[in-house]
Amino acid sequence: MTRKSKQPGGHNPLTYSERKRLKSSGYGTQSTRLTTESQLPFGYCSLSTSPAIEAVATPSGHIYEREAIVSYLLTKSGDLKREKAEYEKLRLGVEERRVAWEETCRKREVERFARKDQGAIVGGESSALVVRQDAAKALSTASSTVASASVASKPENSLKQVSYWLSEAQPQHKKHTAIYSGDFDYRKEIEALPPPPPERPLSPMSGNPLKLKQLIPLHLLHDKQGKGTNGKVLCALSQKQITTQPAVCIKPSGQVILKSVYEELVKPDMVCPISSKKLKEGDVIELVSGKSGFAASGDVVARKYNPTLT
Repeated sequence: MTRKSKQPGGHNPLTYSERKRLKSSGYGTQSTRLTTESQLPFGYCSLSTSPAIEAVATPSGHIYEREAIVSYLLTKSGDLKREKAEYEKLRLGVEERRVAWEETCRKREVERFARKDQGAIVGGESSALVVRQDAAKALSTASSTVASASVASKPENSLKQVSYWLSEAQPQHKKHTAIYSGDFDYRKEIEALPPPPPERPLSPMSGNPLKLKQLIPLHLLHDKQGKGTNGKVLCALSQKQITTQPAVCIKPSGQVILKSVYEELVKPDMVCPISSKKLKEGDVIELVSGKSGFAASGDVVARKYNPTLT
């Protein structure tokens, strides 16, 4: 049986009927056009995807419902505390193994020095006691013990030794044995640890660290003709509907206006038209625009690749 190629000009290409039949069964890359109902309108919460009644904005320009984003931050803060405790536990384990390894090395140096010295002096220069006989006895006893232990622990020529392909004959990983074998590497132990958790929760949309005090209250003006809170958001100055147009918010007053209106009326004097206060460049935040089914509003095609067996 010959293999088929996905490329139309490749070797043994798929025919149109074959490609159409395989596409319906999930073959290859699946793509679909997203309609307006699949996009998030302007003024909706990015977490609950519902109209934001008590709307707040983050420094990245995303709009959230205050209750949703506050509960998210509280939940993530609790998760971060547990992750930090687990990370500190792992880090403490590495430090304990390092201390044990250093103690083992120190004892080895003391034993090496004692063997090299081969004796001890007691009572000053007048009387010297050489403990070579005791050391020889201790060494002979230790060597006999090690020899008997090696003979007792020597495995028999079993099937596991000659059948290397068996799972029982494979080398097993022994945890935390580096401090006893003398090859403890502190740098590798630290690099093997998982990355430390962030200091504060991350924004669900932008991924930047987010604090509760960074939330900016918004005063969204909805269209009276809409049903309840489902009406379109209006510009605070021009009273035009904000759908997919770029919009900005003024931090001191929380008003949302179109970016074109801001550049025409507010930016020349940098004075808030609502509160008449002087503005700075950091007091104006560009909000994330709403999306629609039109290609000009952003990415309207969703793709998913399914692996094939060809």
